[in-house]
Amino acid sequence: MASKRPTQELDQSEFKEFEPDSGLTNSDLKPTTPEQRTFSGWEMASLWIGLVVGVPAYYLAGSLVDLGMSWWQGIATVVAANIILLFPLVLTGHPGTRYGISFPVLARSAFGIHGAHIPTLLRALVGCGWYGIETWIGGEAIFLLLPESVKSSVFAKSLPWLGTSPLEFYCFIAFWLAQLGIVWKGMDGIRQLEKYSAPILIVLTSCLLGWAYVNAGSFSHMFSLSSSLSSSQFWSLFFPSLTANISFWAPLALNIPDFTRYAKSQTDQILGQAGLPIFMGAFTFVGLAVTSSTLVIFGRIISNPIQLLGQIGGVITMILAIFGISLATITTNIAANVVAPANVLVNLSPSIFTFRRGAILTALLGIVCQPWRLLKSSESFVYTWLVGYSALLGPIGGIVLADYYIIRRTQLNINALYSANPFGTYYYTGGYNLAAMTALVIGILPVIPGFLHKVGVLHSVSNTFIVIYNNAWFISFFSAGLVYWILTCLKGTQKNSQAIDPLLSDSL
Repeated sequence: MASKRPTQELDQSEFKEFEPDSGLTNSDLKPTTPEQRTFSGWEMASLWIGLVVGVPAYYLAGSLVDLGMSWWQGIATVVAANIILLFPLVLTGHPGTRYGISFPVLARSAFGIHGAHIPTLLRALVGCGWYGIETWIGGEAIFLLLPESVKSSVFAKSLPWLGTSPLEFYCFIAFWLAQLGIVWKGMDGIRQLEKYSAPILIVLTSCLLGWAYVNAGSFSHMFSLSSSLSSSQFWSLFFPSLTANISFWAPLALNIPDFTRYAKSQTDQILGQAGLPIFMGAFTFVGLAVTSSTLVIFGRIISNPIQLLGQIGGVITMILAIFGISLATITTNIAANVVAPANVLVNLSPSIFTFRRGAILTALLGIVCQPWRLLKSSESFVYTWLVGYSALLGPIGGIVLADYYIIRRTQLNINALYSANPFGTYYYTGGYNLAAMTALVIGILPVIPGFLHKVGVLHSVSNTFIVIYNNAWFISFFSAGLVYWILTCLKGTQKNSQAIDPLLSDSL
């Protein structure tokens, strides 16, 4: 009997004796079927266009110019970060397309059947935080573009216990409810949203750029923006800025299998994602060009696109502004911040959660995190929030990729990923891979002193810890991956499992 073997490895014929554990699978967690794989290269690219075009991305390069970079240095930093990030995106997307599995299922390979809950919950928490922030931005668009008579009413006065005004909160809830209709349709609804929104967002962005060029006369003001930094000052700013820009999409670099599992082929997922640096570079150019033009047009810099659209005025402009910002925010928010937490909750309890239920709970947690309070105390939003959470997500990515490419050479036993049998390939010690857990902790620990210094808990730390924090994603990613590989080799009990084509396996 297989249950008497003192080993974690089971060959294919033996493993087919075991049925998938009901606590590890449901219809949302099973590998995708050929009929479900409908994402073409254009639809993958549309996904990224919908993600990129949004208020936070608009700010990225502008914030770097405000800190002293020239316009081209700001754009180059953003593009460089996204070129670097493209590699983990494509590499992590590979198992999604090959095996049709989501990120929570993939994480079981490295962290164990039960241990996968730890990295996926960390990813989900970041997603819930971002969901609340993006929803607040969408609500802010509705609020700022309301008539002045409404904004000056008694409902616009801030309530100390709430932390914002009832009117702003109602706008937030209105936008929150508007997103649920799309979420309720599941992944197909998200695919359709991104597919048809992409050309609309391109047109609206082009119109905004054209308006700025015509009214400012040219973009000469932007091109005249030179760096105010010395060589040493530039490099001290460049690396934390590079890390922050990588961190911007680092959460999605983890759960990209949630999308690539629906791709028609590896070519579609690779080509579809390859446009990310181009899309980010183009949109940050728009952000810089329009922002610099506001100085010429209005006599002052207006860096907030929502306030800018409200300043332009006009009924038609106002309608287009509400529509454009709402569409941009929804496409980013649903794809980047709903799919991952929803799948994580399904993985946590497949018998209770479906994708829809997980998405609704994600949306509710977005309210609980009170994003209006987060944003009001976020002077160093980019370098505290983005860089800070990269220390949590970087090591997870390093461990998952080291496991998939170095340890297992891209070969996964799909049946074993859905079985809690104690002798299963990915059961490890009680369902937890201690090597992965240790590597995760080691990847996070070095960043903690720098983070505590950044938020003011520690008044002084060694310059080494500051450098580590400024490069949090890089250091945590590579150190955790290296430690995991070493510990796995020392343990000497893991072997490459034989791959089972999920589309041919009838046990699921």
